[in-house]
Amino acid sequence: MEEDVDVLSEVLSGCRADSATTGRFILHAPWSLESTGLQGAMFRIAQGAPYWIQPEGMPPVRVPAGDLVVLPRGGRHTISSEPGLAPVPFADVLAAHGMRERGEKPLVFTHGEGGTPTELFTTIVDYGPVGQNTVLRFLPGLIHLREDDVNLASCLAPTMRLFIEESLNRQPGWKLSAARMGDLLMVHVLRAYLLRHRDTEPNWLRGLADPKIAQAIMLMHRWPEKPWTLPWLADEVCMSRSRFSARFRELVGVSPISYLTARRMERAAERLRLGSVRLADVAELVGYGSEKIFARAFRRWAGVPPGEYGRRAG
Repeated sequence: MEEDVDVLSEVLSGCRADSATTGRFILHAPWSLESTGLQGAMFRIAQGAPYWIQPEGMPPVRVPAGDLVVLPRGGRHTISSEPGLAPVPFADVLAAHGMRERGEKPLVFTHGEGGTPTELFTTIVDYGPVGQNTVLRFLPGLIHLREDDVNLASCLAPTMRLFIEESLNRQPGWKLSAARMGDLLMVHVLRAYLLRHRDTEPNWLRGLADPKIAQAIMLMHRWPEKPWTLPWLADEVCMSRSRFSARFRELVGVSPISYLTARRMERAAERLRLGSVRLADVAELVGYGSEKIFARAFRRWAGVPPGEYGRRAG
């Protein structure tokens, strides 16, 4: 692979936000809110008292003021002033303030019992269906970046605060600006996490941390239409077929061909959302010589045939 190839940029180039929703919440202890989850990547940073976050199926994590947490898939989770409190549905709190989770305006409210406050800034960046986004699908369930991380201090925190300020002020063009800043925020988060963390659970970032696996990922993102095979990919990164396959699955959590299929379907979905396209052309675009085989693969991936997917998206 060329020395100057920026793999992270290559892979993220097709991951663009459709929209972003932002909010600022002043929460007085004791408090506990439960979110059923929203489509998109959820970013949170707080000032004041620390708080706890517990994604579904994971233990609670203490989050000091200034730390940034990201739920890449925006799944169900609870946030609270301390563990063990009975949560109130987040949607109910919004409804009490006359707001909706996906409203046109930024979400701003005060909640709690009058104790020590936590001021929580949040944004949800919508990249379309999470299960159909190769990047979000293979990220860790929770990303936690600490305030003393040099990358957070120099780039992430200022970007996040500018993001929130821009949307709360609602200047002309704020919606588009918020979506584009969401893209920038995602790049900063993934770069900081990639440089400073080493997970033990399989995920996409572990793959990018390995030069050879990162090269294979880049090739599949850059040219998904090529007739890649396991031996061909292994040869491209100078590994044996068995070693490459095992290493890819160990780091990313799926086989190379499963990852390639997901990337192809993601690209096909992008094209179908534009409308006015022949199915045979979409199949060829993502490396399928047979329209029928492509249609079957797409239906397995999206749950609906490609034609219906395009009509719904339009």
